Amino acid sequence: MPRKTNTDRSGRGRTGRGRTSPTERRTPRPKPKIDFTLDALDFKNVNLLKQFVTDNGRILPRKYTGLPARYQRRLNQSVKRARQMLLMK
Repeated sequence: MPRKTNTDRSGRGRTGRGRTSPTERRTPRPKPKIDFTLDALDFKNVNLLKQFVTDNGRILPRKYTGLPARYQRRLNQSVKRARQMLLMK
């Protein structure tokens, strides 16, 4: 018996997944505007590191922080070192 295929291409009955139409754009998330040097991104600078960590202690991804990849890697390393030294939870 042949398999039934969905011939209805109207898009009804879909869940929230999939592409949106060009007229239906999402608004971009606001990115934090934090100016700092690469030297300021250190494990001892706990006040700066807390801005990139949630209340549960999870490190925010680049999508939310808006940092370049190089700074994000440095941030991850600094947060993990601060946790190891018991400066952060």
